[in-house]
Amino acid sequence: MTRDEEFWTTGGPADTVADQWREMLSATHLPWSVAVPPDQGPFTAWVRRWWIDDLALVDCECGPCSGSRTRRELAATEGEFVVVLTTLAGRETVSQNDADVGMRPGDAVAWDSTRPARFAVREPLAKRSLLIPRAALEEVAGRAPISGGVMLDGRKPATRLLTSYLDTLSRSLPELDQSAIIAARNATLELFIGALRSGTDTPATSMAQPALRAQMDRYIERHLLEAVTPKDVAAAHGVSVRTVNRIFNATGETVSEVIRVRRLARAREELAESDRSIATIAHRFGFSDTSHFSRSFKAQYGISPSAYRAERARGASVQRPVAAVHRAGVRRKETGVTVAQG
Repeated sequence: MTRDEEFWTTGGPADTVADQWREMLSATHLPWSVAVPPDQGPFTAWVRRWWIDDLALVDCECGPCSGSRTRRELAATEGEFVVVLTTLAGRETVSQNDADVGMRPGDAVAWDSTRPARFAVREPLAKRSLLIPRAALEEVAGRAPISGGVMLDGRKPATRLLTSYLDTLSRSLPELDQSAIIAARNATLELFIGALRSGTDTPATSMAQPALRAQMDRYIERHLLEAVTPKDVAAAHGVSVRTVNRIFNATGETVSEVIRVRRLARAREELAESDRSIATIAHRFGFSDTSHFSRSFKAQYGISPSAYRAERARGASVQRPVAAVHRAGVRRKETGVTVAQG
């Protein structure tokens, strides 16, 4: 069962409340610089965050304000993330890669944490953000499916399915056990990739894998417990090994790299859901010894297999984008009660 974390501003002069809002965003999203108009009257904001294993789902409401992620904020960010932003009420402008996106209720945009970004809120706003570590995204989509702000077409069924699923998930998370949370995490990733491939304003060839690559990925997934090689993949799909390598190299990957990432992902699930020993899990997924498995696991997820299992046993989440800190001027409350959506 997961808990939510709640933050809210406590009021004061514009400079003070802007600092509070900056601290809240930096604690629950990613580092931002923030400005609040001094002549607009009292500014209020609140944030509530849930964890879907290593994914963060964050709802917030705020008054008019603006923010930016410049070189300073980028340097203060630990890790790389894709952020999916959905507008629930009000309007907001999101900017990245010299493109400005005016968002209304129902719209969604995906942006890259490694590039500068800006936002501007002109009226009271309610929004939802999904923070996805790059390592998690690579498990289902390969390397770097986006490299900047990408609009997700809210009219597309795949985008509507993603946003409605996140809405349902925000209400259900406090009641889910750990195995259900992991399943929800994997479903969230798949739905995001589906929306990204079918509903963006970027040419599909720059993001979606070809149909043959998708078939190869599914083949690899079905044979993770076997010694899969490029030759096996080629034979199963009636193509040459050279063709297989070319298809995977088009996304900057190799077959071996994709197999390794998927095996680590499956091993990660077993660490959380089974009582098999770490050595047994390492052997099941093709690692020659426990030390090799531990090094590979920590390189991928930033934590050792034993520490990850211990965290799971305590019901805690790991590999979070930023620590949930309590700084001066920001009150913080943790509850087990879900939020009524705004």
